[in-house]
Order: sequence, then C-alpha cells, then structure tokens
Amino acid sequence: MQIEGTALVTGASRGIGRATALELAARGFEVVATMRDPGAGATLADEAAGDGGRIRVERLDVTDVAKFEMPDRLRVLVNNAGVERPHLPFESTPIEHWREMFDTNVFGLVEVTKRAIPRLRERGGVICNVTSSSILAPVPFYATYRSSKAAVSAISETLRSELAPFGIRLVEIMPGPIDTDMLANSEHEMQAVDDEPYRPMAEQMIAGRGVVRDMTTPAPDAARAIVNAILDDDGPLRYGCD
Repeated sequence: MQIEGTALVTGASRGIGRATALELAARGFEVVATMRDPGAGATLADEAAGDGGRIRVERLDVTDVAKFEMPDRLRVLVNNAGVERPHLPFESTPIEHWREMFDTNVFGLVEVTKRAIPRLRERGGVICNVTSSSILAPVPFYATYRSSKAAVSAISETLRSELAPFGIRLVEIMPGPIDTDMLANSEHEMQAVDDEPYRPMAEQMIAGRGVVRDMTTPAPDAARAIVNAILDDDGPLRYGCD
C-alpha cells in the first residue's frame, strides 16, 4: 500500500490505539486520532511532530457517531475502540454487561465502518479490525469479551470478500498480551473470585497473571506489527502483533 492520505484510529487515547496512531504518523500518514475524551490525547500531536508526523485529535464515541464527519482522503481505518468489563461466570453476568460490551465492541465498530466505506471506496484502502487472540482458546469468565471479538472476526471475514472489488482490504489483528493499562487493570476485574462455586478456578487464573505479564509485548512493538500488516498488500486476513 502506498503511504498517502489519512488514517483514522478509534480508541486512540491509550495502549495499542495510541501507539498505532503514532506509528502511522511516523510512517507518513496524516492521522486522525479519535477518543471519547480528547483531553486524553492532549500530547499526541506534539509526540507525533517530534518524529515528523501529523496527528489531529477528535472526539468520537463509537456508540454515538451521528455527528462525526469522516475525514477526506481516507485510506486507512483502524477499529481499535473497545471496552472490557468485570470477568464473571456466565450465569452471573448481568445482561447489561453483554449489551454494553456489544454496543461498543461490535455495534460501534459497525457504525464507524459503514460511514467509512464510501470514503475508502473513492481511493481504495484498508480497514484494520483489532480483535483478540483470546477468541482462539477457551478462557473462563471471558464470555462477553471473547464473543464480542469473535463477532468482529466474523464481520472481518465477510467484509474481506465483500469489499475486495472496490480495492478495500480487510486486516484483522489478533493481539495477545500487550503491555497496556487495560491488561494491568484486568486483574482487578476478576470478580469471579467472589462467586463461591467458581472461586478455585478464579484464584488459579489470578495466580497465573504473573506469567502472562512476563510475556507481554510493548505497545509500540505491537503498533509496528499492525502498521506492517496494513501496508502488506499481499498478506493474509489475520495477523498477530506480539
């Protein structure tokens, strides 16, 4: 893929999204970094400028996209925005958690992507959906998160063939453990330990978190792998980044 035009990144306030926005800017794209609270990206433009890049921060809540204007010359969309909620046994998970997870991780992505496709069709480009390697392995207490990411994976498969005639390529990134604050905070979200029948299993998972933490990939390294995948015109649908 030729490096030109604009790249839009959702969920760019921290972690993979922030690092990917900076990496895209360093490679030469004009980047629109979106987030619910633009104040969280107050230093992004200066950070990018230090490497000769250009980033503009804009507010976007993917669950409320009605007033958001897609940028001109759009060539890349990185759907990274997502939420994670307390990890509970399936039978104890409130339906509200399911709705909130799918509203952001699935329906928000759908709304943003639908709005981006007409712009991408003008010049061709790439849609990059960030899912999770956790959908490949059974992980207790992650039913809401894993199923939302699996839905995005299925969407990616369909759009890969549906949009190919228009010069729009789909890339799915399946990160493993990445050194981000979401991973750090997830230890505190293991509320299954308070559910008596599941306590032994939850305690075992918490005890293993140290091993997972030792295997994490720094977010900038993951971002480089993501941008390499975006630029790989002959690559597969799915990539890891760790």
